[in-house]
Amino acid sequence: MITGAPRKSLGQHFLHDRNIIEKIIAAIQPRSDDHFVEIGPGRGAMTLPLLPLVAQLDAIEIDRRLASALTGRPALTVHTANALKFDFTAVSSLPSSLRLIGNLPYNISTPLLFHILEQACLFQDIHVMLQKEVVQRMTAGPGSRTYGRLSVAIQARCRTSELFTIKPGSFLPPPKVDSAFVRLIPDASIMADVKSEQDFNRIVAAAFSMRRKKLSNCLKGALTPEEIRATGTDPGARAEMLDVDSFIRLANRFHVTGRGNPA
Repeated sequence: MITGAPRKSLGQHFLHDRNIIEKIIAAIQPRSDDHFVEIGPGRGAMTLPLLPLVAQLDAIEIDRRLASALTGRPALTVHTANALKFDFTAVSSLPSSLRLIGNLPYNISTPLLFHILEQACLFQDIHVMLQKEVVQRMTAGPGSRTYGRLSVAIQARCRTSELFTIKPGSFLPPPKVDSAFVRLIPDASIMADVKSEQDFNRIVAAAFSMRRKKLSNCLKGALTPEEIRATGTDPGARAEMLDVDSFIRLANRFHVTGRGNPA
């Protein structure tokens, strides 16, 4: 049993509930030839039961004392590193060669998700524990009050599904909110028609910059009402009503205009 007090400064909440651990293992269905990457192994609650079930496991742990305690096990490579800066090609550069699992610190979960998705082509699938509110935003559909920039950004790159809720008592110390376990399956075909990923990100950010304003106001300086309408989108609609395909069409139109950043 690996010991070590959780560090608040690192946002550590160690999973300890055996029933939840077994539920996670059942959900991810590890195979004997799998190469897993784990973010935030902590005391090894997931690492140790997963290790004998897979071919290789690379664990990324920023806490040196915990990384040291995990080191030395067969088929396990421990990287003492900040996951926000970790280059996953250091583990494997082959497309779809890795599977990822992690208990992501709540204080950096969104930027860490985007960092992972920048290298999404490396992963067959991504299973992570996050604050339930964040998972609800990731999986929300158009028209939902939780649908927003994060929803579009994630769903444009992955097929997403919330698997189950994890109560605070399953962690030490217990967080103040419920958590959820979510599956992301990278799907490059969704963004295949995007002419510029940078412009796509700009349009999505601008569209949600003023949630209560109509699209023509949010995209003023980027697209005229006529140009918005030409994509099959109502310029009087709000961003929360648009699906991912609508944002792709708007971004491609913006890219063709050659204009600067949306105002």
